[in-house]
Amino acid sequence: MSISTSVDCAVYAARRAALIAQIGDGIAVIPTAPERVRNRDSHYPYRFDSYFYYLTGFREPEAVLVLIGGEHPQSILFCREKNLEREIWDGFRYGPALAREVFGLDVAWAETELDQQMPELMANRAALYVHLGEDKLWDQRVIGWLNAVRARVRSGVVAPADLRDIRPLVDEMRLIKAPAELALMRRAGEISAGAHRLALQATRPGRYEYEIEATLLHEFRRHGAQAPAYTSIVAGGANACVLHYIENNAPLLDGDLLLIDAGCELDGYAADITRTFPVNGCFSGPQRAVYDVVLAAQAAAIATVRAGAAWNAPHDAAVAVLAQGMVDLGLLQGSVDAVLEQETYKQFYMHRTGHWLGLDVHDAGAYSVGGQWRTLVPGMVLTVEPGCYIRPAPGVPEAFFNIGIRIEDDVCVTTQGADILTVAAPKAIAELEALSREKNESTL
Repeated sequence: MSISTSVDCAVYAARRAALIAQIGDGIAVIPTAPERVRNRDSHYPYRFDSYFYYLTGFREPEAVLVLIGGEHPQSILFCREKNLEREIWDGFRYGPALAREVFGLDVAWAETELDQQMPELMANRAALYVHLGEDKLWDQRVIGWLNAVRARVRSGVVAPADLRDIRPLVDEMRLIKAPAELALMRRAGEISAGAHRLALQATRPGRYEYEIEATLLHEFRRHGAQAPAYTSIVAGGANACVLHYIENNAPLLDGDLLLIDAGCELDGYAADITRTFPVNGCFSGPQRAVYDVVLAAQAAAIATVRAGAAWNAPHDAAVAVLAQGMVDLGLLQGSVDAVLEQETYKQFYMHRTGHWLGLDVHDAGAYSVGGQWRTLVPGMVLTVEPGCYIRPAPGVPEAFFNIGIRIEDDVCVTTQGADILTVAAPKAIAELEALSREKNESTL
């Protein structure tokens, strides 16, 4: 039995207190994720809800957090009861009593009491904070509690008049990572970077994409990561021009590039790295030319990441470099200003340059506030991931057909600039080719 958690439980208690202070005389209800059936008598590996985990550190399914504001604030956990017979089959359960003690809750009840307790807890509360629209059964359950309170109106009980989304409040909290969170993300980045290095050294013509994926997954797990943070993209040749390619079943061909977008999840926190390199270990002239443009675009974008900068600054910097490169390479015609104004660069670069990163790969948090791009502040973590994807098309030089390149790192905002959490993953052409030669010489 283990009762350890990744972050000091006092951190979770402080988060709950901060959220309670924002809900006034309201009540917030945050469920964890349900278990999902994969096929008969088998479930998908369980993964908790990020909002719930951020506020509790509790990893078991069938749990709900209730926060009560006002003069007598409370944090209440509903969770599975102790059940020694089920523990023989499925493993350890905390049960309400131990969960309350270990995770620092005020009260803990069995999850089976939720439907009975919630109408009482919601009565005479000014507002109900919850998120609806993701699970119909959950939505129906919440509406049932509301209706139970409303049915008592003649006895003087008042139901919450306002129904509000709890997520925006928690999103703002999650945007700024605490030191313990950053330490986990840094370690996740180190594990993922090591996996990318081994994947490069495992790559050679004749192998299959899934063999390289297996190298990644093995290295993630070998170093203690619980799972990949998302389905790994291992895309050779033309597959690299499919942004969310996940089949990972094609052979790796001599002369092609291999794009790998993969990162591990460590104690709930994600890494997200993309690297692109030649299957045979040597960039061709056209491949090198496009790679140099994407690498320069990433460097320009990362250079803008600092406290006080606008969220969109990295994207604008990357697009400017990519547009110039596309014109220089003959992929697009006309002036760079016209390419930017008319957005013709989107033929080859159609996504944004980054996203928030944390408990979710595309993490919580708004990108604009009041119609203006958000200002970066220390502790925010984002990805920086420009790319160039060249599908065969009229007017495109054939030498560039099916070149797909993306380079992505995880970056923490500081007052001094960008702290790259995934710096150990090689991306300079000379280092990529040297590592590939080292592999080829040692495995011939």
